[in-house]
Amino acid sequence: MTTDLAFIKIENLNITFNAGKKPVKAVDGVNLSVKRGEVIALIGESGSGKSVTLRSVLKLHPPRRTQMQGRILVDGQDVMTLSGKALADFRGSKVSMIFQEPLLALDPVYTVGEQITEAIRRHDNVTREEALQRALDLFERVRIPSPQRRLNAYPHEMSGGMRQRAMISLALASRPKLLLADEPTTALDATVQIQILLLLRELQRELGLSVIFVTHDIGAAVEVADRIAVMYAGRIVEEGPVREIIRHPAHPYTQALLRSASHGGFAKGERLETIAGSPPDLANLPEGCSFAPRCPRATEQCRQIDPQETWIDDTHRARCIRIESVSEATTAAV
Repeated sequence: MTTDLAFIKIENLNITFNAGKKPVKAVDGVNLSVKRGEVIALIGESGSGKSVTLRSVLKLHPPRRTQMQGRILVDGQDVMTLSGKALADFRGSKVSMIFQEPLLALDPVYTVGEQITEAIRRHDNVTREEALQRALDLFERVRIPSPQRRLNAYPHEMSGGMRQRAMISLALASRPKLLLADEPTTALDATVQIQILLLLRELQRELGLSVIFVTHDIGAAVEVADRIAVMYAGRIVEEGPVREIIRHPAHPYTQALLRSASHGGFAKGERLETIAGSPPDLANLPEGCSFAPRCPRATEQCRQIDPQETWIDDTHRARCIRIESVSEATTAAV
C-alpha cells in the first residue's frame, strides 16, 4: 500500500525474547503503516504477536531480555532511538495506550481524577485547577455518570465498564495523535463491549486519531477498523481493507477465523467451526509455512517453502504460496 501519508510506519520489525531456555521470536519481519485518522485492527489467536507488536511502539518490553530490530517511525520520529526523558515525553503526548485490564493499569492508591490530572500536568504547563477541569471534561466526553463525583473515586470503586471509560480518559489526557488499544473490551460483558467499541470509534472520528486496535474478535475489528491485519506466529499473514478481508479473504487462516466467528446469523443449536490443532511453539517453528500443520489446503510444498508476501492488489496482501487456488476455492464456496 502507499505509505506517503502514514503517521506510523513499522518496518521489518523483529522482536526476540531471551527469558527462557531458548530464544522466542515473537515478531518476525512485521511491516505495517497507519495513516492519519485511520484505524487498523490486529487480529489473531493468543500468541500471534499482536500485543507484542503493539507494545513495541511504546518500547514497553524489558530491555535486558528483549532484542528489537527494525524501525518504528511515528510522525517521522524513530522510536527505536528514544530513551530516558525523550521516551517519557513521547509516551502520552504523542502516543497513548488503553490496556486490557484497567484495574491493573490504574494505580489503586490514587483516585482516578488524581491520576488523570497528574498525566495532564506531566506534559502540559497548566495549573491543578485547569487540569482538573480538563479531567472533568474528559469524563463527560466518555459519558461517565456523575463525572464530578467519579473523579474522586478509586479504581476498585468503579464497575468494569466505568473503569475502561476512565482508562480511555487517561489515555486521551495529553491529547495524543496515536492511540493503541490492547483488547480493551475483553473483560467486559457483551452489552458494555458494544458501548465501548462505539465510544472508541466516535472519539477517534471526533479527534482525528490514528488507532491500532488489538483483538482476537474479528467482529469487534469489523465494528471499529478501516483495515485489518491478521497475525499468525509473529507474522502478518494478510492485510487489507475490512470489506476486502471479509468478502475475499486470501489466506486460509483468515478464512478459518471468519468461519469460527459468530456474526449473529447462526441457527439455534448450530455449532461454530473451530480451527484444528494448536498455534505453533514460537521457539520451535516448523519448516515452511507455520500454518501448514493446521491448514486443510496445505501441500507438501507448503511444508517446505517459507511463503513470501504477495500483493493481490494495491491495498490487499497475503503470505501464502497458494493464494490463487485458495481464493478460487473461497469464491466457489460463496
